[in-house]
Amino acid sequence: MGRARPTILQIIPSLDTGGAELSTVEIAEAIVEAGGRALVATEGGRLAGRIEKAGGELIEFPAATKNPLRILANAQSLKRLIEKEKVSLVHARSRAPAWSALLAARRARIPFVTTYHGAYAEADSLKRLYNSVMARSDLVIANSNYTANLIESRYGTARDKIRIIHRGVDIDQFSTAAIDRMRIDNLRRAWQVEPDWHIILHAARLTAWKGQKVLLDAASRLTSSGKLDSVVLVFAGDDQGRLDYKKELVERASSLGIEDHVRFPGHVADMAGALSAAHVAVIASVEPEAFGRTATEAQALGCPVIATNIGAPPETVVPLRDSVNGEGTGWLVPPGDPQALAECLNRALSLSEPERQALGARARANVAAHFTLSAMKQATLAVYDELLGSSFASLARYGEKSA
Repeated sequence: MGRARPTILQIIPSLDTGGAELSTVEIAEAIVEAGGRALVATEGGRLAGRIEKAGGELIEFPAATKNPLRILANAQSLKRLIEKEKVSLVHARSRAPAWSALLAARRARIPFVTTYHGAYAEADSLKRLYNSVMARSDLVIANSNYTANLIESRYGTARDKIRIIHRGVDIDQFSTAAIDRMRIDNLRRAWQVEPDWHIILHAARLTAWKGQKVLLDAASRLTSSGKLDSVVLVFAGDDQGRLDYKKELVERASSLGIEDHVRFPGHVADMAGALSAAHVAVIASVEPEAFGRTATEAQALGCPVIATNIGAPPETVVPLRDSVNGEGTGWLVPPGDPQALAECLNRALSLSEPERQALGARARANVAAHFTLSAMKQATLAVYDELLGSSFASLARYGEKSA
């Protein structure tokens, strides 16, 4: 390596749940696997224990603050941390702490990397300025082609400063061979699902742009044909304090007459088990997903996927056309269109077992070829190597075993 055991500092507000948080853990694992030292500055959360389990070091830090004065104070604190721990590179994964990290890295004269994880809204010039920090790094990691195009169009960022690295799935963990029947049965019991009923899984935090209302409206259209008679909709995700929105969803299910077919279990830690229990997974987002990890995780497990055709899902889901015997791996529908979603739900619920198996095999092959965790780790370490002159990517020792 260019330096003896380079130290990489990632900074993120919390490690509770979400794609950015999980990616932080996974890259900490990759850094350690490659012989580096992995630091994570954060306020903690559900995933914090995995950092230390991987051999990384957790640093308690007020990274979630959006107070401008505190952001400036954090920059000075980060500079001292960089100097004390001999940090080689800083990698920021969220906007507020990215401002502190940018200032600290520039003052310490070390490389600065960002990952642009979300399709951040920009209602005015002030919000655009706030978001722009994610494109002010030495190299910007975009988690999809959609995100890369967004960065380029919004900030005029040169393409040679952007590295597209899709989020990766651990295809050993997200494999039917790794899921025992007890895990599935435990989830079904917890969700109060009858043994012979199918599950439509919507795995996302409870917030309006994730499209829960659209899925409820679509499901209600299946009642007249009897398709919903033996089906349960599971909305797996935290309300994150949005109690009024959750109440709206409960009331909407009741007004549609499908309340007996709807479950709100909150956060589900075992997503591989949940997707294995599901008959179909739905990404109903009405605003663009910058990536949408559920779509790839479901495909890895051979679970049929229906996603909206905006943002990144068209990059990860190969659309089925008129026949399920083609090359597709799932369905793409317009956002906010309950009728189109209902039609695809009907098709997914009507699959014969051979059709379902063939679709699942194609879907898993798609993930194994393009969206593995080992590929994401390798590509991210290669970004560090570009800036440090190190050999992380060549020294890494990992890789999924099964396809």
